[in-house]
Amino acid sequence: MPSLICRGCGAVVSESLVDLGVQPLSNAYVPRAMSDAAEAFYPLHPMVCARCFFVQLGVFASPEKIFGNYAYFSSYSTSWLDHCTAHVAASVERLGLGDRSLVVEIASNDGYLLKSFVERGVPVLGVEPAANVAGEARRNGVRTRTAFFGAEEASRIADEHGRADMMLANNVLAHVPDIHDFVEGFRRLLADDGVATFEFPHLVPLLEQTQFDTIYHEHFSYLSLLALEPVFAAHALAVVDVDRISTHGGSLRLWVAHAESARGPAPEVDELRRLELAAGLADLDTYRAFAPRVRKIKNDLLRFLIDAAERGKRVAAYGAAAKGNTLLNYCGIRSDLVEFVVDRNPHKQGHLLPGSRLPIEAVDRLSERRPDYVLILPWNLTAEIVEQMAAVRSWGGRFVIAVPSLTLDP
Repeated sequence: MPSLICRGCGAVVSESLVDLGVQPLSNAYVPRAMSDAAEAFYPLHPMVCARCFFVQLGVFASPEKIFGNYAYFSSYSTSWLDHCTAHVAASVERLGLGDRSLVVEIASNDGYLLKSFVERGVPVLGVEPAANVAGEARRNGVRTRTAFFGAEEASRIADEHGRADMMLANNVLAHVPDIHDFVEGFRRLLADDGVATFEFPHLVPLLEQTQFDTIYHEHFSYLSLLALEPVFAAHALAVVDVDRISTHGGSLRLWVAHAESARGPAPEVDELRRLELAAGLADLDTYRAFAPRVRKIKNDLLRFLIDAAERGKRVAAYGAAAKGNTLLNYCGIRSDLVEFVVDRNPHKQGHLLPGSRLPIEAVDRLSERRPDYVLILPWNLTAEIVEQMAAVRSWGGRFVIAVPSLTLDP
């Protein structure tokens, strides 16, 4: 494997976290008409920088290939929409945003979050690289620019629209191969007294709960405050507050401002530093203990599915999620063990999952086929899914969750 240069500090990276084999892009859903076509597979092998403890993948597919036409639409998760609406309401009050402010969201998807600002009379601009998703946002009345964000794009936006009072980057920082160019864009576009929020899955629960299925090619980085503070500092930005939130199995929301501004830091920033050190993020032995636990999850799930097949039980899956594709492909699961997957997103229905080639059906397919077990792939939404799909229990069906450990919900 060629040398990997740390995207955080520039050191050579040679410490393995876990080797998940070769896999297709997790959001490269296959049209059924192309079921006989070949797929591209790339190594999925996150590494750890021994100098700054930045966890990262090599870049095997460009962002243009991954995000140019994207199948993920945020509007199909009720709990995520509720989460974002609450963040908007709190931000408007905390920062005093109004009709003379400007809010810019990077990777704004279908406008699901910015719509809440628009409804409150706050001017917005979305920046979304996927043309199909950006088009949906504009149809929803959200002003959206189709572009990849970085330093040069930030300068163009500042020249055309002025600098932003608030910027948001929800679950995009991990998707950026050149993190320094991306963060420099925030320095250029953020107003002198402005604030940016960055949300991303936190490395601590990923390691502690063996959330290996959140590793996929679209996520170039696996982030912590420990690894990010030097990156922000290199661009004269500073973390001034932090929220620990439950989304995606445990995430962080960092509040970031210009280092020379009068904001922060709040005591929660230092508390998070201490938590990460106590969790062993500055100790390579913490990372070396991860791979054996991943192998156990794989073995436990395969044993369960093989036993179910031998007993004549039928298994379907819920949620054509990226994390599910990592799990299915790492475990080598195909239609002999899981018959099909259902998803609420009509943009995915009628396609096949990448790699495993499981057919993606509408949700009502479950009640038609009545499988004995429903494997929940987006386990972070288990409570929401179990509530929505309570009818599964009416025919004696049971829900199964594989991560962080095999669990059957009666």
